Amino acid sequence: MSQSLTKVKSWVHTIAGYPQTLKLSEIEIPPAPAPGHILIQLRAAALNPVDIQLMNIPLNSLPYLNGPKVAGRDFAGTILAAGEDTGFEKGDEVFGISMAINGTGSLTEVADIDLRAGAMFIKKPRSLSWTQAASLPLVYLTARTTVEKCKPYMKASAPSDNKLVVLGGSSATGIYTIQIAKSLGWTILSSCSGRNAEFVKGLGASQVVDYTTSPTAVVDAVTKFSPSAIADCVGGTECIGLAPQFVTIVGDKTSRDTMGGSALYLTHPRMVLRWLMGYLGLSNSYECIILDAKKEWLEETTKLDPGKDIIIDSVFDFDKTQDAYERLNTGRARGKVVVEIKGS
Repeated sequence: MSQSLTKVKSWVHTIAGYPQTLKLSEIEIPPAPAPGHILIQLRAAALNPVDIQLMNIPLNSLPYLNGPKVAGRDFAGTILAAGEDTGFEKGDEVFGISMAINGTGSLTEVADIDLRAGAMFIKKPRSLSWTQAASLPLVYLTARTTVEKCKPYMKASAPSDNKLVVLGGSSATGIYTIQIAKSLGWTILSSCSGRNAEFVKGLGASQVVDYTTSPTAVVDAVTKFSPSAIADCVGGTECIGLAPQFVTIVGDKTSRDTMGGSALYLTHPRMVLRWLMGYLGLSNSYECIILDAKKEWLEETTKLDPGKDIIIDSVFDFDKTQDAYERLNTGRARGKVVVEIKGS
C-alpha cells in the first residue's frame, strides 16, 4: 500500500453489544504520520476476550469513548512510515500491542499508532511468522506479570520445591504461565478439562486435575498439592486462601462478556477487602492484575521455539473476523485465535 492511502478497511464497533456491533467498515489514515506516530501495514492480529468485553461497554457512557473504535489489541506488520523520534524506519517488521482503548486497534489494514498513547512494540525476528508474532504480546505479557507476582513467594535456592498452581492451564494465558514457570524450575499443578490433560502436561505441568470430574476436584487437588502461589486464569473464588499468594487476571466476575483485571476492584468490594487484608498481613496475599507492558519482557518472546512454544488454535482470513470471534467466544480455544490481514 502506498503512503497516499486515506481509507482502509477495518473492523469497528460503535454501540454496546457484541456481536451485532462489530462491522466491517472504513477508517481514514493520514498520508504521513504525525510526530510520535507510526503507520503500520498490518499482517496479522490476534483476538482476546477483552476485545469482546470492550465491545460491550456503552461507548456513549463516557465522552472519552465516543465514536467508532477499531477492534483488536495484538498485531504484527510492516512500518509504512515513521514519525520523528520513534526509533523505527520504513520497512521495519514489528509486533506488539496497542493499549489505548480510544485509539486505533489492530483489526485494520493500516494502523496509525501513537507511541505516546500506550502502544508498545519491537522488531519481529525472522524466526517468527506474522501469525505467531501477533499471537504473543497480550498473553505472554500477562503470564509474565503473573509469574513475577508469584516470585516473592518462591525460594530461589530450591526451585523444584516451589509449587505453583495454574488454574486454566489450556487457556492462552495459562499456556505461557506454565511455560515460564517451568523454565524457572518450579513444580506445577494445573486445572483443565480431561481432553486437554496431556496437552497441559506437555507444556510442563507435572500434575493436572480435571475440573469436570467433581465440584470439589480442583479444591481437593490444590489443598493436597500445598502450593506457594496460585495463578488464576479462569476466575472463581473456591481456591482463594489455599496458598500464600493468589494472583488472578479474571477476579470474581462470572461472565465472559464483562471486563476483568484490576478494574474489578471498582465494582467488587469483596475483592478490595481481600486485597487489603493480604496487604496488612491479616490473611494470605490476593492480587487482581492486568499486564505490565515491559519491552524487555516482550523481547523474551523472540527466544521462544516457534515449533514448540507458540500455540495457535486457529487462523482466519480478515473477512472472516466475525467467525474468528465466535471461535474465541466458545471458551474452547486451545491457544490463540489469529486473523490474517492480506495487504494489497
